[in-house]
Amino acid sequence: MTSLERIHLEIMRAVDKEGTMTAAARALHLTQSALSHSMRKLEDQLGVKLWLREGRALRPTQAGEHLLAAARRLLPQLIRTEEFLGQFAQGKRGTLRVGMECHPCYQWLQKISAPYLRAWPLVDLDIKQEFQFGGIGALLAYEIDLLVTPDPLSKPGLYFEPVFDYEQVLVVGPEHPLRGETHVLPRQLGDEVLFTYPVPQDRLDVYTRFLAPAGMTVRRQKQIETTDMMLQMVACGRGVAALPRWLVEEYSSKYPVHPIRLGAKGVDKQIFLGIRKADLEVDYVRAFIERARQYREKG
Repeated sequence: MTSLERIHLEIMRAVDKEGTMTAAARALHLTQSALSHSMRKLEDQLGVKLWLREGRALRPTQAGEHLLAAARRLLPQLIRTEEFLGQFAQGKRGTLRVGMECHPCYQWLQKISAPYLRAWPLVDLDIKQEFQFGGIGALLAYEIDLLVTPDPLSKPGLYFEPVFDYEQVLVVGPEHPLRGETHVLPRQLGDEVLFTYPVPQDRLDVYTRFLAPAGMTVRRQKQIETTDMMLQMVACGRGVAALPRWLVEEYSSKYPVHPIRLGAKGVDKQIFLGIRKADLEVDYVRAFIERARQYREKG
């Protein structure tokens, strides 16, 4: 009977990451002979080759690709489970790993995290601000426990709670010709330089819900990493931006910028918390969602 063990999954992942048996053995603190012997034994038991050698490098076979995919999926779950059990063994409640899938969400999260940490002193928050990391996949792979996103996707085993409503608006500087308008039309942005966060256009509401439906675009798009720099550029008349109204209002005392509604009806959005349904019974996870829900009701 074939015995597939955790070390086999770790070896598959290490070889894929490091490129050679020697480097993988070094990363796993094993001798190369021990690593090679372990995988040869598994191949003999399975009756299938897992790698093809190409010079000094190794390339997984079709069977190897299948085992590698399992390693990528299962190892994070095993590690998370060990951490979870270890935390309880040490008297801790745990660590809530939060993935951020949008730039403005971080400012919102700060309003929730401070009172939450005071209420749950034995829980740590680990914030992952990797805005292009594919949050749904990270949630399903147990790399994070909670996803803050404006774009939920229906997936089996996941639950999304709407926790914050906001309006996406155009932001212009003090000397911009559109300042003072109640709303702007797509055609009025045809000659503009549009500042955006560094995310694909299909994740930007100013494109998907405002410009694209009207068959319009801007003269030029420039990506800027930080909100401060973006608003500074807008205030200096270098272009316009599209941001949540609440965020613009928070920065209004720092930069002389002005929000304008996108279209006559505006562009309404929500921030969601995504979580695995199985984790809804974890008390400190449920408490975070409840605190976010209360914040929404107060707002």
